[in-house]
Amino acid sequence: MKKISIIIPVNNENENILLIADALQKVITPLPYKYSITFVDDGSTDDTLAIVKQLSKIDPNIFFISLSRNFGHQNALKAGIDMSHADAVISMDGDMQHPPEFVPELLRLWESGNDIVYTIRKDRKELPMVRRKASNMFYNILNRLSNIELESGTADFRLMDKKVVDVLRNIKESDLFWRGIIKWMGFSQASIEYEPGTRIKGKSKYTYKKMIEFALRGITSFSTKPLTIAIYLGFVSSFIALLYIPYALYSLYFGHAISGWASLIVTVAFFGGLQLIILGIIGIYLGKLFMQSKQRPHYVVKESNII
Repeated sequence: MKKISIIIPVNNENENILLIADALQKVITPLPYKYSITFVDDGSTDDTLAIVKQLSKIDPNIFFISLSRNFGHQNALKAGIDMSHADAVISMDGDMQHPPEFVPELLRLWESGNDIVYTIRKDRKELPMVRRKASNMFYNILNRLSNIELESGTADFRLMDKKVVDVLRNIKESDLFWRGIIKWMGFSQASIEYEPGTRIKGKSKYTYKKMIEFALRGITSFSTKPLTIAIYLGFVSSFIALLYIPYALYSLYFGHAISGWASLIVTVAFFGGLQLIILGIIGIYLGKLFMQSKQRPHYVVKESNII
């Protein structure tokens, strides 16, 4: 009998643990698979870990991995992947927004011969327009700047065959962006659309700041085109500066008063800002190289009941 491992990174989700565990068990139990549900506690400060531990004592199919601190969702996901030894691995969030009822469909498509089955989120109408527009803009920019093609709404709710998981264990890059990595890997892939469930308990931790950080990580992980754009910006700014020289000479020799402080400040501010943008782009890539050179582990496991 094939074994399925479900990996759920959680951070301060004490109110949702019982809900998602119960929902998954109702869906998976009737299916002809052995299964395990692994909660990866990513440095929770509430009693999330205590609840998971209690569940694992009652149900032999529930496991936990406790990280020594908060390492971030993508690294917590890698911890679960690294410690999984099943025929297929399903990753999903612990806030009930990845509907458990889609698990049978993921498995059906996997049994049909697909190595990876990923999901595409259909945004609810009640979702703030700014968040929807920002998400679509991110995917558009990423697709234009990189060599991968991610559908708008691609989520971390996916199924991966064992051979895919074996490759993922050997991924060593420090700044993980699983959605891009999974697409970049190839293999036979299929997708399904889903409408996210409503978060019943707790608050979303996916702030606008985290959205921006996630977008920068994704873009700079799969493209060096921002560096090329920085070069073109440099050429354009130099050209604009050259155009300003004849105007200054004309004003000097024909007695026209040069605009004083206003034009000077505007010019300095424009080119100063442009330089900072270019330096920032270069700095992001240098920072990635710096962190990669340290070769620190993606996470540190404090305790686990996985043998």
